[in-house]
Amino acid sequence: MKLGVLMVLFAKMPFEDALDYVVQSGLQTVEIGTGGYTNDAHCKPAELLADKAKLEAFERAIRDRGLEISALSCHGNPLHPNKEVARRDHKVFEDTVLLAERLGVKTVVTFSGCPGESESSQNPVWVTCAWPDDYTRVLDWQWNSKVIPYWREQNAYVKAHHVQVGLEAHPGFVVYNTESMLRLREQAGEQIGINFDPSHLFWQGIDPVAAIKVLAKAGALFHFHAKDTGLDEANIKVNGVLDTKSYRDESNRSWIFRTVGYGHGEQVWCDILSALQLVGYDGAVSIEHEDSLMSVAEGFQKAVTFLQKLLIKEKNTEIWWA
Repeated sequence: MKLGVLMVLFAKMPFEDALDYVVQSGLQTVEIGTGGYTNDAHCKPAELLADKAKLEAFERAIRDRGLEISALSCHGNPLHPNKEVARRDHKVFEDTVLLAERLGVKTVVTFSGCPGESESSQNPVWVTCAWPDDYTRVLDWQWNSKVIPYWREQNAYVKAHHVQVGLEAHPGFVVYNTESMLRLREQAGEQIGINFDPSHLFWQGIDPVAAIKVLAKAGALFHFHAKDTGLDEANIKVNGVLDTKSYRDESNRSWIFRTVGYGHGEQVWCDILSALQLVGYDGAVSIEHEDSLMSVAEGFQKAVTFLQKLLIKEKNTEIWWA
């Protein structure tokens, strides 16, 4: 496994300066944002695809620093009931797949998306319970009329361009846990797998180690985000884990995103990295920093220091008597 970072963290820096900073920090891979909810300051696929010189300069900037691209990320909602939003995010996804093919990048990361509750909806509707029966009817309609048809088509599209899609399981979208990920893969095709981000799973009560093993057995583990979640047990005891308060209301929320090591300790992350190693994952451990209690530099550097130590431990596994 190689340590990397989702480059949207450095969107305010010129691209080459950001790459230099990544190299100086001892990382080996970069995950590049290309649009949607993900900042595209460093990479606009349509522009690069239309300009050979720009594309070559982009590639050279990464290659000359000895870095690899672990994935292109275009988190969006191509199933949005607002057709203009859906068209925009789908176009970014299509262009990102074409750029990935041109660059020889294997994985595009995005969200599964979430439709509304009917053709007349204006906003996405995320179903979280089976009763009243209205919710079950909505969920069935979403999957059978929108989700499965769309992703079957995209599975064929990305396969034709020698790319796979790592969907980030994220509450608010139809793929949010292990079961929904595997359901979509079974129904839509094997080019669809997961961008495994423990931060969205911790607060749901999912054990990342158990989930990694199940997903890997199904051949669905495509990419990995290193991001943590801090759970406020006092607030959880009062209000549970479903929380719609602002992420800036840290003291009153049941959970917030944290830099790795600040939500769960070293043993938890050792177990996660060991599970990745045991299932044969050899891709990137891509740092995603969304810790509202730390600056960009502080959160990033703490994550680098924490993970470098653990990844070194994982590498030194030779049997002394062999």
